[in-house]
Amino acid sequence: MFVDEADITVRGGDGGNGCVSFRREKYVPKGGPDGGQGGKGGDVVFVADENINTLFDFKGKPLWAAHNGEPGRGKQQYGHAAPDLIIRVPPGTLVTDRSSRELIVDLAEPGARFVVAKGGNGGKGNEAFKSASNQAPKNAEPGESGEQRVIHLELKLIADVGIVGLPNAGKSTLLSVITDARPKIANYPFTTLIPQLGIAALDGKRRLVFADIPGLIEGASQGAGLGHEFLRHIERTRMLVHLVDIAPLDGSDPAENYTMIRAELAQYSTLLAEKRELVVLNKSDLLDADETKKATQKFRKALKMGAKEPLLVMSAVSKAGTKELLEQLWDALRPKVENWK
Repeated sequence: MFVDEADITVRGGDGGNGCVSFRREKYVPKGGPDGGQGGKGGDVVFVADENINTLFDFKGKPLWAAHNGEPGRGKQQYGHAAPDLIIRVPPGTLVTDRSSRELIVDLAEPGARFVVAKGGNGGKGNEAFKSASNQAPKNAEPGESGEQRVIHLELKLIADVGIVGLPNAGKSTLLSVITDARPKIANYPFTTLIPQLGIAALDGKRRLVFADIPGLIEGASQGAGLGHEFLRHIERTRMLVHLVDIAPLDGSDPAENYTMIRAELAQYSTLLAEKRELVVLNKSDLLDADETKKATQKFRKALKMGAKEPLLVMSAVSKAGTKELLEQLWDALRPKVENWK
C-alpha cells in the first residue's frame, strides 16, 4: 500500500537516575560516596533510506519511543546509555511539527540523518556532590526527560522528470516503455491510482528517474479526480513532460486539454507552473503522416507556439520518438546531473 502522509509522536528516552551509594569495604570504616551517573536516553533519529518508498510503516503505530538510559550504580559505575532509535523513511520525506507547522527537516537525499527527538541526559550520582564541606552527600539527580513532539510526515517523491497529462494520455504506457516500471495499463481513466517511479537507462552510464502521477482532470487543484492528491510528488522534479493525446477519442481539442492541465498546475502551485516542461504529442500511431502534420500545426497555432519552440511528436505504443524524448530530456537536465561520465 502506498502511504505518503502520517502523524506520529516521537519520544526520546529518559536519562537514567543518578545513584546514592557509599563505599563499603572491610577495614574501611568511613567509605565515601561512590554513586555513579545515570546513562543517557536514546535519541530518535530519522534516516532517509532509498530502499523504502512509502510511509506505510507509520500507519497504525502512533508512538515511536527510544529506550531510557540505565540508572547509575555503586562503585562509581555509570549506567549504560540507551541506543538511538533509528527510524528509516523514504528519501523526500518532510518532517513537520504538527502544532506549529514548522518544517523540522527535509530528508531529500538518501542517507540523510537528523535527530528529531533528543534523549535526556543521565542524572549525577552522589559521588559528584562530595566536597570538603559535604563529605557524605545523600542526594543524586534524577535523569532528564527525553524530548517529545508530535510530527507530521509528508512524502514527496524525488525524480528527474515528472509526467503529467489527462487520464488516458498514455503516461503509464510511456513509463513502461522507457523505464523498468510496470504500471497498470488499461483503456479507462485512472488506471494509475498511486505515483509510479521508473528509471530510464539511455546507455550504460546515463540514467533518468521518471515519476508518473494519476491523470489530472479539470478541478484537480481543488480536489477533483485522483491526481490532486499526488501533485506534491512532481514538485521536486527538475522538469515536466506534458503528455497530450494528439487524437482524443472523445473528440476534445488537444490544445484545450493542454491549456486546462496547465491551469490546474498553476492553481495548485506556482512552483509547478514555473517548472520547465517538454510538450509531447502522443499516440501519433493513430494518424497517418499527413494527419499528424496537420494536427501538430493546429496545436502550435492554437497555443501560439513559435516554430522553434520544442514540441515532440511520438507514439509510446510503437516507441517511435521515445529515444528522441530521452535525449532531449538528458540535454536539458545534463548540467544538473552529476557524475554522468
